[in-house]
Amino acid sequence: MNIILLGILFTILWASGAVSVKFGLLSSPPLTMGTIRFLLAGCLLLLYIYLFRKGKYPMPQKREWKPLILLGLFNTSLYLGCGFWALQTVSSGFFNLAVVVNPFLVALFSSIFAKRLIQQKEWIGMIVSTIGLVIATYPLLQNSHSTLSGIFLLMIGMVSMAIGSVYFQKEKLQLPSLVINAWQVLFGGIILIVPSMMLETGKPFVFDMNLVIYLVWSVLGVSIFAMILWFYLLKQDAVKANIWLFLTPIAGYVLSSILLGEEITNYDVVASLFVFTGLYLSGNFRPNNLTKPPLEKKLEA
Repeated sequence: MNIILLGILFTILWASGAVSVKFGLLSSPPLTMGTIRFLLAGCLLLLYIYLFRKGKYPMPQKREWKPLILLGLFNTSLYLGCGFWALQTVSSGFFNLAVVVNPFLVALFSSIFAKRLIQQKEWIGMIVSTIGLVIATYPLLQNSHSTLSGIFLLMIGMVSMAIGSVYFQKEKLQLPSLVINAWQVLFGGIILIVPSMMLETGKPFVFDMNLVIYLVWSVLGVSIFAMILWFYLLKQDAVKANIWLFLTPIAGYVLSSILLGEEITNYDVVASLFVFTGLYLSGNFRPNNLTKPPLEKKLEA
């Protein structure tokens, strides 16, 4: 299949993750829903890795268990747990837009924990993209489509994801990306069991078609199939693969409008332009920049 078609398919699948959460929230509290998803996705991925592809992938070594558990905490439990909770009061379109500014948070925490110098162009990009997020946030609060608490939770999730990314780079795990993702998703689900029981016991939970649609789509479509596409795109060209990731807000806004009836406003358009301009100025979003060496990245499931 044409690589462009695969890239478009990945973009649509990945952007659909936040949209599918909205369906799941109609039937389940966010943490309970997330716990079920992560445990299912982690178990299915591990079955694939160690049963269907037996002998191809290694088991983690003793020293690698701690980093995998912490990655599960940062990249799954906190990032997606807070994200799911935020989606109760935050639009899925705004969620997808906020996710793509993660490179700026990674740069910021790298400067703090890894003594990496932030370049002037990165500071400029951060400021421009931040202006974009402020523009996107203002009408949401004015029209009561989002709450400050929801946006705050989303920001906690973004910070956690950035910390997880910096920690991942620092640890330099030698395991294949598929193995890392499988274990971190499983551990993320295990970690969420206690919080979901403490905070959501007694809250309405209905195992209906909305929840089934969410689980099937998020586990098979997003956590597994989209991730397989991601690894394939990375192998073809790591730089171009990230372009498809950065384009998910556009697909997210379109899907949110079609499936959820979320209105695409002039604020959304202007905010997206600011965010993409900031990414471009910082060097994170350069469609024609193919001089960087391929660097394999992980993506939370």
